[in-house]
Amino acid sequence: MPVFDSIKASLKVFFTNNNYSQVAVLVDENTKRHCLPILKEILPKRHNLISIKSGEEHKHLQTCSFIWNELTNRNFDRNALFINLGGGVIGDMGGFCASTYKRGIDFIQIPTTLLSQVDASVGGKLGIDFNGFKNHIGVFQLPKEVFIDTLFLNTLPEKEIRSGFAEIIKHCLIADAEIWNVIRKKDLSNQNWKELVNHSVKIKEDITLKDPKEKGLRKILNFGHTVGHAIESYCLSQPKRKVLHGEAIAAGMICETYLSVKKGKLPESSLEEIEEFIFPVFGKIKIKKEETEVIAKLALQDKKNSGGKINCILLENIGAPLIDQSISLKEIKESLEFYIG
Repeated sequence: MPVFDSIKASLKVFFTNNNYSQVAVLVDENTKRHCLPILKEILPKRHNLISIKSGEEHKHLQTCSFIWNELTNRNFDRNALFINLGGGVIGDMGGFCASTYKRGIDFIQIPTTLLSQVDASVGGKLGIDFNGFKNHIGVFQLPKEVFIDTLFLNTLPEKEIRSGFAEIIKHCLIADAEIWNVIRKKDLSNQNWKELVNHSVKIKEDITLKDPKEKGLRKILNFGHTVGHAIESYCLSQPKRKVLHGEAIAAGMICETYLSVKKGKLPESSLEEIEEFIFPVFGKIKIKKEETEVIAKLALQDKKNSGGKINCILLENIGAPLIDQSISLKEIKESLEFYIG
């Protein structure tokens, strides 16, 4: 269970109760500037700092090689600790590197973005992008601890808050219609982040404990991600077309809600309700009609697929998802055309 408390108090207790041969802290330029100073007095005096560049475009094997080289050159053994201080990229990639270095060393997650607090830090999914495909290489491995403190959200620009909010919306749409009806009546600036972080973490943890390796129930957490990951991967491959993860997932949720209606699973009124909330918050990613087919084909690499079929999460009601729903490339293309209008 993630620890919700003052990060300083939590870390102090952790280091009192655990002894490690060495400690490394993985940061990017943003968390080094804004978040590391909060922890400096609590970290062991002789900790090792490993700094990488921020952004999804650096979440690949070359960065992993850099991290593994740093650990090797500093003589880290299997009794060392690896601390991931950052957002989803840091948590995913740092956890992956720790889990594979010398067959695995302990690591802890200190998520500093809203997105990583409500999503990436919980459930033990770790990995990197490969050949343009999101999280294509990775493992399942739980961290030693996850420490969540909404204090870090004060360091974020609004676009990062908005990106994380997409995953909160997703958790409501797949698991809690009541809270969906609460959040959709408020704008972004009036949401209660502390309550919503706790709410999302509880939903995700309940699901992942029941299905740690994503054989069934856990798949519902991928609502919006079949189309959303395809959009994100395509935009990452285009110069100056980068979109944030949450922006792509928001678009994916619109597309997959549309498909839910098209396949007769969901009332059209629910699509209108979801559209009316998501579009004003996130706007619309600029996608040309001629790009929809290329984006759709990227879904062929989605990790939920089996037997050559593209499997998607659809809705039969708000709060009631359906797993392993087969969709075609033609249907994905049509959903993207609906999204762009």
